[in-house]
Parts: sequence; C-alpha cells; structure tokens
Amino acid sequence: MIITLIVVCEVGFWLLLAAGLAARYLLRMPRTGLALLLCEPLLEVLLLVVTAMDLRNGADPSWRHGLAAVYIGFTVGHGHRTVKWLDGHAAHRFGGAPPPPKPPRYGMARARYEGVIWLGTVVAAAVASGLLLLAMWYVGGDGNTDGLRETIGAVWRAAGIHGLIALGYAIRPKKDPKAGSALPARDPEHVPDLLVRGARKDEEQV
Repeated sequence: MIITLIVVCEVGFWLLLAAGLAARYLLRMPRTGLALLLCEPLLEVLLLVVTAMDLRNGADPSWRHGLAAVYIGFTVGHGHRTVKWLDGHAAHRFGGAPPPPKPPRYGMARARYEGVIWLGTVVAAAVASGLLLLAMWYVGGDGNTDGLRETIGAVWRAAGIHGLIALGYAIRPKKDPKAGSALPARDPEHVPDLLVRGARKDEEQV
C-alpha cells in the first residue's frame, strides 16, 4: 500500500505541476495556477498520514516506510528547485519572459552551484531522518525498527557521497576549454630579440 501511494503521489506531483503551469501561462489564470501549485505539499502530508496510520495499525516498520520518508525529504530538499526550473521555462515558452539563465558549467561558479544542490540533499536527509526518528518513537521499543535505522544511515551516506562530488568541483574546478584555446600574448620587450634572431637565421641561410 505504501509503495502504491508513493507512486500515486509522484504522479500527482507532476499532474498538479503541469496543471498549475498550464493555468498560469496558457489559460491566463495565475491565481488558479498558484492554488494548484500550492496543493502539491498536501500530497506529502497525505503520504505522511497514511504511513503513520499504517504503523499505528500494527504494520512492522520496513524499508517501505523508510522509502516514504526519503520521498518526502527529497521533495522538501529539491522539489522547489524543480518547480522553479519548470516555471521559468514555461514562462519563457508561453508567457514571453526571457529565457531562464543556464547553470554555470565551469570554474568556481560551477562549484558554488553544486554546493547549493548538495545543501538541498542535506535538507532532504535531515527531513527524512527526522521523520524516521518520529516513526521509531511512534512505534516504541516493542516494534522492530532496524529497517528504519538502516534507512537513516543510508540517506546520510548518500548525502556524504554527494558532498564529496560537490567538493571535487571546488578542489579541481572544471576549466572552460574556450579559455585555454587563445594563444598567450607575447611580451613586447622580447619582440626585438625575436626579430634579430630571425635576421641572423636568414643571413646564415644565404
């Protein structure tokens, strides 16, 4: 049941997002579109309530309940960025707005961008861990909560791996290939020396 509800929430997320953007930019109904977008957090609330009820009814805590917490955490940590990105493209495509800026690809700007995304992963891990700890407290000491505890470790391992990847962009910033293609400028002070050497070489050949 929990897995089915997660799938329903995921499909509902994209349907509400599409309906909200269509109402804002195709139907010219910005308030209706905003209302539809604001309904998206209700899906996470529904999933949280059903998960709590499932545990309340005596279901053994398992990876399914952990997956529900991870889904909610991911939505909190990264959902707003997804909505903002799609809203920017919809506004450009249907609302006449300028195209949204592309994320940086090189240098420290790319490193900062990756760091911001990693912070979203940290928020997702923190939210998921908080929900899992609440579920463990809700179940109490009589139930088997090993699966929930393992899920907490898994989300923080994932956040750590993501952090190492983001750190790699800061330690070794990705270079713009176009910046290295330009020839270095010659020092004007060495130009006469080059001319003299060229003249001597011509005399030797003669």
